[in-house]
Amino acid sequence: MREVTSDELLTALLCGDSPVFHPNTGQRIEEGTVIKLSPSARAGLEAPRVCQLCGRRMVVQVRPDGWDASCSRHGRVDSAYLGQR
Repeated sequence: MREVTSDELLTALLCGDSPVFHPNTGQRIEEGTVIKLSPSARAGLEAPRVCQLCGRRMVVQVRPDGWDASCSRHGRVDSAYLGQR
């Protein structure tokens, strides 16, 4: 497996860019779309499972102190960068 050196996902998250795909459900976010989330996802307790830029499933590692998620195209993000625990 090749290592991804892109930081597009991290940059998008830090800049507050609007997601194209919902990070928990993978649904394309369009006007009028209703997205149903689990109670824990609504509370912000779920790690993102889908890249918000391309909709691909990400490799996610949940740790006691947060999470780490990696998209094969858009790079890696750690919850520590976002101030989430």
